[in-house]
Amino acid sequence: MNILFLSHRWKFVGILLISIGIILSITYFWFDFRFKLPVFAVYSAFLESKMFVVFRTNFADELIMLLLLAGLGLVVFSREKFESEGTELRRMQSFTRAGIANLVLLILSVLFVYGSGFMAVLVVNVFSFFIFYLIFYYTQKRP
Repeated sequence: MNILFLSHRWKFVGILLISIGIILSITYFWFDFRFKLPVFAVYSAFLESKMFVVFRTNFADELIMLLLLAGLGLVVFSREKFESEGTELRRMQSFTRAGIANLVLLILSVLFVYGSGFMAVLVVNVFSFFIFYLIFYYTQKRP
């Protein structure tokens, strides 16, 4: 099975985007980093529900999530500099394990986390599959 992956050079770009996202998230939570930007929303529900509207909002959290998602995606879907025959098998096993770990995390969250804590779990879930994959892949890759 020949799976299409990006060039290994994209991994550096991904690591750079993840680093910027982590730095911005630290400034967002510790130093209240905010910046307002006009955005187009298909659906928005704050004080009132609106559809297909442009409004000004704090875009810092969206920027952080975009940087982290793009960076994680580039790292996960980039080739290694030197691919071996077992790389594809390790990737498939890691994807399977990451899927199972993510599913277990979600099931346990549905059972034991409620209210606004559950919303935090859903935000973490956006990244958790990629993080689980990277953990499983790189621990399996070690000799």
